[in-house]
Parts: sequence; C-alpha cells; structure tokens
Amino acid sequence: MEKVISKYKTTTQEDVKVWFKAASTEAFPNDGGACVKYKDLQIAVFNFSRLNTWYACQNLSPEKQEMVLSRGMLGDHKGIPKIACPLHKKTFSLVTGENLNGDLNPIAIYPVKIEDNFVYIGFSE
Repeated sequence: MEKVISKYKTTTQEDVKVWFKAASTEAFPNDGGACVKYKDLQIAVFNFSRLNTWYACQNLSPEKQEMVLSRGMLGDHKGIPKIACPLHKKTFSLVTGENLNGDLNPIAIYPVKIEDNFVYIGFSE
C-alpha cells in the first residue's frame, strides 16, 4: 500500500503544468489557512496577509500522518514564513518546505497566484 505522504511532491513555478482554481480569496481567513482538495490531495492554503503573500503546502502532517496543517499557526522564523503543526508544534518553512526543527523530512509546497480575486495553486500534473 502506497503511503499517502509519497503522493505529495513539491512543485516549482517552472514545473507548473496546471493552475488549479481553488476558491475565491474571500474563502480564506486573513493570517490563516484552509484546506482545498485537488484530485486525491489535500492542500493547505494560507493567506499570510501580514506579509501580503499566499502559500500552499501539503495538508498532511509528516509526523502524525493527519490532515491538519491548514489549521496550524502562521508565523516566522528568522524572517522565514512558517507553519506550525497544531498537533506537535513542529514548524515548516512555507518557502522551501524544510522542517525548521530539523528532525523531520520537508513538506511539499506549491506555487500560488491570485487572479481576479481567485486563488490558483500550481501542480505539475
């Protein structure tokens, strides 16, 4: 049985083949996150309004294997935007996916663009 985590792969801006229209910008809380579904993936989308920037990553916590990152707390670590898992407080860079605690594998991150007040997430397939 394939582990769920193996379905999530970071997509760079250059690798985007599909811009998925996720939802209206109003569907996301300021300085918070929400979960959207793309195919069989759950993607956490964050409106980091303090930085006027949007981020997307896998919703799956790599440690607990639970779909919870969209409910995590946004913050920054030495200027790096991060998300803290609500279950174990491990933090991940929203720019690179790196585990800022250094003890877990990185999470998958995805490009985000805003057009006509809609949030689009980039995927490679």
